[in-house]
Amino acid sequence: LFRSIVQREEGHRMTRHGKNCTAGAVYTYHEKKKDTAASGYGTQTVRLSKDAVKDFDCCCLSLQPCKDPVVTPDGYIYEKEAILEYILHQKKEIARQMKAYEKQKNQKKAEVEELQKAAKESTLKGFLEKETSIISKPLNPFTAKSGATQPGTSTKPSRDRKS
Repeated sequence: LFRSIVQREEGHRMTRHGKNCTAGAVYTYHEKKKDTAASGYGTQTVRLSKDAVKDFDCCCLSLQPCKDPVVTPDGYIYEKEAILEYILHQKKEIARQMKAYEKQKNQKKAEVEELQKAAKESTLKGFLEKETSIISKPLNPFTAKSGATQPGTSTKPSRDRKS
């Protein structure tokens, strides 16, 4: 269902048998050829043509005939010069990425340090504001304040005692 919707949207038209995936002789040669052309995958001759398959003696990286071939245990053939160029390219790319990573890491570190410094300054500023709002001269608890009573004295009238 999804395939038929996508193909309708793209403007492709498959035959009835191609949609139903029926097997056997009912699926004619012309229907198969039409479905193959509509799929974009190509016919067998197009897929296996000389342009699609590299020569046996060609390097897997450069796709050129090898002058100094090197074979892997899996059977892949490479040009020695192409391998060395590829390794150097990868080494330069890794070095470039490491430099960018270090730069980014240093920027983040600087940001964190700046935030910590700003937080420290704000707490210091808040502390200093509280300090300045407190009375600056020391208080002596034994001296009388204006309008206050001495410690140990009461405001109630005292009774005279007879001795």
